[in-house]
Amino acid sequence: MITSVQNERVKQWRKLHKKKERQKEHAFLIEGKHLIEEAQKSGWHIKEVIVDEQYEVPTSIVDEKIFTVTSHVFQSIAQTETPQGIAALVDMKTIERVPQEEELVLLVDGVQDPGNLGTMIRTADAVGCSKVILGDGTVDPYNDKVVRATQGSLFHVPLAQMNLEEAIDQLKKEHFTIWASALERARNFYDVTRTQKMALIVGNEGTGIAPSLLKKADERVTIPIYGKAESLNVSIATGILLYGMRK
Repeated sequence: MITSVQNERVKQWRKLHKKKERQKEHAFLIEGKHLIEEAQKSGWHIKEVIVDEQYEVPTSIVDEKIFTVTSHVFQSIAQTETPQGIAALVDMKTIERVPQEEELVLLVDGVQDPGNLGTMIRTADAVGCSKVILGDGTVDPYNDKVVRATQGSLFHVPLAQMNLEEAIDQLKKEHFTIWASALERARNFYDVTRTQKMALIVGNEGTGIAPSLLKKADERVTIPIYGKAESLNVSIATGILLYGMRK
């Protein structure tokens, strides 16, 4: 039983609240039985499980390395307002993209809201994207709010963090058609021809997609708005476009 927040193990777990420490350790924290089970089912390595003294450990994770802590200590480790009583330390993992006859790739340029990114990863999983590529300025996918918003999809979808100009050049070599979500000089996405291999670029909530990336797109597409809203939330727009790109 760990009873003090000054315990060295507790200090190490708390450090993982910060991006630079997650990158240094190549590991991140997750909370809740559902996320832990999704990580297990998807073959991600769970290094340690942290359990509140009042929480009954599920039989599905009895073989893991378990640390029991007091409720006070667990509160200091958890990053939610109402902790579920169980958390885990997980090694980061690269899921390799498996090329398919029909492929769909999502490229994310500078999206900074964790909830938006998490929802986009979850949607990419649902629509069957073969990869999600995160560009410069995009929030860390291992941020706790992103992880929770993915509802486990983080463990299913191949994810890469790289320069998007380079990513687009590589996709074009692989004969992908590149769409960019835009408001100006864009065509209604309903009217644009679909191809077997497609990629969608979506941009920052406030500034949109970088001009250098827009220039590389084969098509600028927009979603028609029939009411008085000026625009759509980026995660909602991403979902509409990804499903619309499915032939």
